[in-house]
Amino acid sequence: MKLNIRTYLNKTTSAAPPLAVFRVFFGIMMCLSIVRFWYNDWIDLLYIQPKFHFTYFGFEFIKPLGVYTYVLFAICGIAAIFVALGFKYRIAIITFFLSFTYIELMDKTTYLNHYYFITLLSFIMIFLPANAHFSVDNIFRRKTYQSIPNWTIDSIKLLLGIVYFYAGLAKLNSDWLFKAMPLKIWLPSKYDLPFIGENLMQQNWFHFAMSWSGMLYDLCIPFLLLYKKTRWFAFILVVVFHVFTRVLFPIGMFPFIMIVSTLIFFDASFHQNIIRLLKRLLNALSLRKPSLQGSKLNVYSQFQLKRKSLIIPLFVLFFSIQLVFPFRYLAYPNELFWTEEGYRFSWRVMLMEKMGIATFKIVDADTGRFFYVNNKDFLTPPFQEKQMSFQPDFILEYAHYLGDHFTEQGHNNVQVFVESYVALNGRLSAPYINKTVDLYAEKESFKPKHWILPFKDDIKGL
Repeated sequence: MKLNIRTYLNKTTSAAPPLAVFRVFFGIMMCLSIVRFWYNDWIDLLYIQPKFHFTYFGFEFIKPLGVYTYVLFAICGIAAIFVALGFKYRIAIITFFLSFTYIELMDKTTYLNHYYFITLLSFIMIFLPANAHFSVDNIFRRKTYQSIPNWTIDSIKLLLGIVYFYAGLAKLNSDWLFKAMPLKIWLPSKYDLPFIGENLMQQNWFHFAMSWSGMLYDLCIPFLLLYKKTRWFAFILVVVFHVFTRVLFPIGMFPFIMIVSTLIFFDASFHQNIIRLLKRLLNALSLRKPSLQGSKLNVYSQFQLKRKSLIIPLFVLFFSIQLVFPFRYLAYPNELFWTEEGYRFSWRVMLMEKMGIATFKIVDADTGRFFYVNNKDFLTPPFQEKQMSFQPDFILEYAHYLGDHFTEQGHNNVQVFVESYVALNGRLSAPYINKTVDLYAEKESFKPKHWILPFKDDIKGL
């Protein structure tokens, strides 16, 4: 076994082009994402206008930077361009990782699985020789590399495989498979789609077909992409699936990011053709690339030997965490979809439709006098208020914010109670938070939240 692992780690491949193409498309997609955020004025709407921002536990110190938040986005976008060009690649990808991760952590309200995916992907790209081929760095050092360690390609494939496969495992639950929830709620609302909106989208059988096909797609697609004979069929499925989901749901750039990412599964000759096309485009734009002088070197001699002893243990730890971390919900006793304890960062994609209402009561513990809070006075509607209404860690953090605010306003012995109701995947609205618990006295931690009321139904599965 040791010999096999050692042989694998020492194996090189003449597959520098796939990593180069991946780097180019990754940088372009990330730059477009930043431009899209800026163009839609979401920087101001999501990070500057709100009076209060929901933070991640342990990262409360990360806050928006006021008007300088625009500078942070600009740095992130410029870094993405440099990554695409392969210019000062190592500095560029580190800058991108740090700036993008900071953006992601500024407000928990904007959490999306694909933001987390980009953070993880950009982290491992720090350690990959993605500028070994077809990069500006090659021009400046007048060297290019044709061979790289095989595992550098496989690490990206593995991360993509985890994302897909774990998303499929998450769909193995009774709501998704046997109730077609939440698709049965979402799809009929797409009645305005041409041809299918008033027909297919309203059919019960189609809701179940979409649920089951989505589950099978996620579970099977990594293996279909790995197998050469099914790779093109799998890629067509990837394109159809992600384009269709983009039409149905407002999920931004994620479908296109996943489409271009799966190109990494194709062999070097396919990517070499893409590079030839890119070179022709550069020539057409009169951006001729200077010829490289000097020998074509093997990255193995400079990258594999010098850094392998540090990078391999790091990658083993990284992927071990990625394989285990999504199952942390098993440490909590209550229904995952209800409490959401262990829900984030586990590739659970579009599995729930939750709606809630939360009314906060501020009480003077000594006199018993109280008043109710108008959430719109503190939260940006509808986005912040909606997210807060059905997520317990949001509710707790907001309760502490209210308690601090009214204490600073001169109120004494402040207690914060909430009367909350939540509807999950088409079920009737039910009480969510124990209204007799003073949330201002509760502290955020990784322990189960005892003040979440029990779920009165059963969702079977993973």
